[in-house]
Amino acid sequence: MTTELPTTMTGITLPGGSRVDRAEVPVPQPGPGQVLVEVRASSICGSDIRAIYREHLGHGAEAYQGVIAGHEPAGRIVAVGAGVTEHAVGDRVACYHISGCGQCAECRHGYYIGCTSSVRAAYGWQRDGGHAPYLLAQADTCIPLPDELSYADGALASCGFGTAYEGLLRLDLSGRDRLLITGLGPVGLAAGMLAKAMGAGPVVGLDVMPDRVALATELGVIDHGFTVEQTAELDAVTGDGFSAAIDCSGSAPGRHTAIERLATWGRCAFVGEGSTLSLEVSPLLIHKQITLYGSWVTSLRHLQDLLEHLVRWGIRPEQTITHRFGLDDAETAYRLADEGRSGKVCLFPHGTD
Repeated sequence: MTTELPTTMTGITLPGGSRVDRAEVPVPQPGPGQVLVEVRASSICGSDIRAIYREHLGHGAEAYQGVIAGHEPAGRIVAVGAGVTEHAVGDRVACYHISGCGQCAECRHGYYIGCTSSVRAAYGWQRDGGHAPYLLAQADTCIPLPDELSYADGALASCGFGTAYEGLLRLDLSGRDRLLITGLGPVGLAAGMLAKAMGAGPVVGLDVMPDRVALATELGVIDHGFTVEQTAELDAVTGDGFSAAIDCSGSAPGRHTAIERLATWGRCAFVGEGSTLSLEVSPLLIHKQITLYGSWVTSLRHLQDLLEHLVRWGIRPEQTITHRFGLDDAETAYRLADEGRSGKVCLFPHGTD
């Protein structure tokens, strides 16, 4: 079953060098096991900025192939291919942003992000993504979007909120925990919102940008917020240390602080990509009996769980959006996201949601 569709569309590509280009491409038709999604929201991820927009850094999983950008899409299914029975035209969906082989161990556990096959392809990296009016998606990467959530909520959940949620799950976060978040960009904001819903407190946030600390405080996603210069103020709330920490900064200083501020037997999750880390292992890890987790995005099952929890918890991810643009203003959108001072920046190919 299909609906009346245009034959061509304009999508956004990222050639590197902090530039944004446009490509005129055919509107794709879904083949077996595929659906065509009318993209209603497509947000910009920090990984897009770090590894594609500025320069093409990636190899393997981060190898950008000149495709239409955008790996955080949500929208409405407008056509389905042969053999698709779990979705129908009109369904609202968020898109898990990696398609995998479906056969390797990671895929069988729902972690398409860790697929070991050569056919693995991420939307916006190795296959066309959501910065266009329509997205050709594998049906098994589409997760039903509850009616209580907007398309923007779904887009933000598909990567940023999913990444934060997975990290908090690794920490087994609960009301027993005092949590430190290093890095208050969009993923840090998501971590704060989710951590408070999971019962943690106090939730303390740290960032190099005063604007981001102010936004996190204004949104109420943290109980205390500090810039890195406010060492004395942070000392006052650290006490004997945090039982849990999550680094969303992807920076060496942020990671070091997250570990350094942990109490004995503390747990820490790294979700921010890039950079390096150097530390004194004995006093900071071994002698404090620290558990350190690396967490990469999330799984299909956990993304579906998260969407259901967002409704139950009354959380709206789109509250972290500070700037909304159409595709015609993609250059401005990426420039703002690159400045690192805003909350989430989101594109709306068919007008604001």
